[in-house]
Order: sequence, then structure tokens, then C-alpha cells
Amino acid sequence: VKVKIPFGNKCLDAIFSVPEKKPTYGVTLTHGAGGDMNFPHLVSLATCLASHGVLCLRFTCKGLNVAYRTKAFKAVVEYLKLSDDYKLSGVFLAGRSMGSRAAASVIRELSQDDDDDGFIQGLVCLSYPLHRPNLQSKLRDEDLLLISCPVLFVSGSADEMCEKQLLEGVVSKMKAPTKIHWIDKANHGMAVKGRTTNDVMEEINAQVFSWLRENVPLQHK
Repeated sequence: VKVKIPFGNKCLDAIFSVPEKKPTYGVTLTHGAGGDMNFPHLVSLATCLASHGVLCLRFTCKGLNVAYRTKAFKAVVEYLKLSDDYKLSGVFLAGRSMGSRAAASVIRELSQDDDDDGFIQGLVCLSYPLHRPNLQSKLRDEDLLLISCPVLFVSGSADEMCEKQLLEGVVSKMKAPTKIHWIDKANHGMAVKGRTTNDVMEEINAQVFSWLRENVPLQHK
């Protein structure tokens, strides 16, 4: 279902992947610095989640400024919260690369507001860009350290923007319940020599869905 989500004086393009049964929980999903909501990994994950009873709303927000992307993500969360079509008990924020930075930033901002109502259940970071390539001294971990809801990281063990030991170090300092799933030998784009894209995406999708199941009181298990 295609929708336009009001954002300032314009609209964000978004698509709902709707499960057959009435969903209780949803996932909001966005792309990295390049691409849009039709990035194959996002489409694959949205389709997988909807087939398992989880509503998925993916959206496009162009712009390389994290603050701008964060504002857009907030508008989408607000839209979902007020939606009459899908009355959800809670939502997980998910993003790929820069999209996961924006999602983390939204959660930190909303959790610092007094009106944090528990609508946001957790965070899924696909290829979280912890640092720039070859610039490991400057970590983008400030939002992560202030989040308290459950967080899942799915990263490639050969990701040039997320060195394994560095992410494990950040996670050890986080107060949130966390899980990291490493995709063996995958780079930042989740490409693995000798494996098809579909094969890698199936591994990612299965990890995300099983983690969601562990972290929501799904009534229809």
C-alpha cells in the first residue's frame, strides 16, 4: 500500500507491507545514504516480516544530513502512531547504514522527552556505520550509549565502516539489551564472495525476525 507521509511542507514516499492478519506490531524501515526504500535488502526484509505477521512501513528520505533524516524518521513514527488504519501496540525502528544512525537518533531524542509512552519497542541496525572507512578514531556511538530499548546489530565481519572489535567495545558499554549478528566476510553492502545476495538476505531476514519474536509479547505466536 503506497502512502504519502506529511513532512514539513512536503511528503515522504512510503510503502506499507501489510500482513494477512491484523498486526499488533510494526517495523519502520529506511535506507542508507544512497538508494531509496526500494533497495533490494529493504524490500526483501519487509516482505519477509509481513509474511510473518509484522507490519512493515518503509520510506524514502533523500538527504545526507543525519539531523534531517532523523526529523523525517520522527514524522514517520508519529504518522504510524496516529494511524487509524493500523492501530499498533508498538513499533521497532530499523535502518540500513545511515538510516540506522537516524533511527538511533530518533530513539535517543524520544526517550529524553517526558512523553515517552513506550511505543518504540526496539532498534534494528543493519550495517551500522560506526566510523568512516579508515577513520576508526571517531566513533559514531553517542546515540547508542544513551538508548535503553533492545538493539539488534546485523553487520558484516568485513564491514569497512564498522570494525568488529570496535562495535563489540561499544556494545559492552551500552546500557541497552543488545545482540550482534555477524554476517561472515560481508562488507558494508552485505556482499559476500561466493554467496548470492538472496542467500545473504535470507540469513539477515531470519535473524531480524527471530530477534523481533524474542523482544515482543506477540499474542499470536
